[in-house]
Amino acid sequence: MKTVLCKEFGLPDTLVIEDVPSLAPAAGQVVVSMRAAGVNFPDALIIQGKYQLKPPLPFAPGTELAGVVKAVGEGVKQPKPGDAVIAYAGYGGFAEEVLVDARACVPLPPGVDFKVGASFMMTYGTSYHALKDRAQLKAGETLLVLGAAGGVGSAAVELGKLMGARVIAAASSDDKLAACRQLGADATINYASEDLRVAVKRITEAKGVDVICDPVGDKFAEPAMRDMAWGGRYLVIGFAGGEIPKIPLNLPLLKGFSIVGVSWGNFARKEPQKNEANVRELLGWIAGGKLKPLVSAAYPLAQAARGLKDVMERKVKGKVVLVAG
Repeated sequence: MKTVLCKEFGLPDTLVIEDVPSLAPAAGQVVVSMRAAGVNFPDALIIQGKYQLKPPLPFAPGTELAGVVKAVGEGVKQPKPGDAVIAYAGYGGFAEEVLVDARACVPLPPGVDFKVGASFMMTYGTSYHALKDRAQLKAGETLLVLGAAGGVGSAAVELGKLMGARVIAAASSDDKLAACRQLGADATINYASEDLRVAVKRITEAKGVDVICDPVGDKFAEPAMRDMAWGGRYLVIGFAGGEIPKIPLNLPLLKGFSIVGVSWGNFARKEPQKNEANVRELLGWIAGGKLKPLVSAAYPLAQAARGLKDVMERKVKGKVVLVAG
């Protein structure tokens, strides 16, 4: 079977495609024939050795996928061979066959495309955990989403609207903001051409925002914090902008807001029952048409480097996926 391999840490062009022997599941594991695999920012970090998870070389990147169960190991009752599933792998997803823990698989609802299934676990799982569990977002509150056209950001825009919030989407181009409006954003800010603070003040009539969803970090974190409403919640999700910001701690003191960390991967491991409930709720909304994950491009497995470059260069609207075959 074909797999994308990281044999040395580096940028996407260092990846190679090779034929390797088919996989065999151990006890508690399943082998999934990958039909689509989501491309995420952590995938770009892990191949550079910059992610908290550092698998031994060589390894295949790829955190999430959707496909059909090919084989199951000893003791596995669910899923069964032939079942269509969504799976969280951590790494290894950029391959025609993927070995995953059986507990990391959930059924793909009938009628949901493999590409959609492969594009939602990390982004929608992260955003829903952030908004529901960490921020406890309430209907009528104002939500500001930074990096709103990316995977986590676009999911937060869609979920924020579904949860009854007024959503302000901030991104770096008018084209990206148009996609955010299609997802339901009430107001948009192009922070490449517009002052973020001035725009937030105008849109909120100087009342500030109740919740900020920030998967970007870097230079927009502190300005966004300066326009928090009293009792607000600032969600620290990631640092796709590059730099980890250094925050003056007098800001949460004076404005009475909370800085709240969001680690979906740790949440899924430490509180699996709550995470499973969240995932099933999200899948129900997708199957019912209330959520429509945006997949802006699908590349063949051999073009994994292209997908990773798109993510690193912030060209993606929603998600990019790789497809087998």
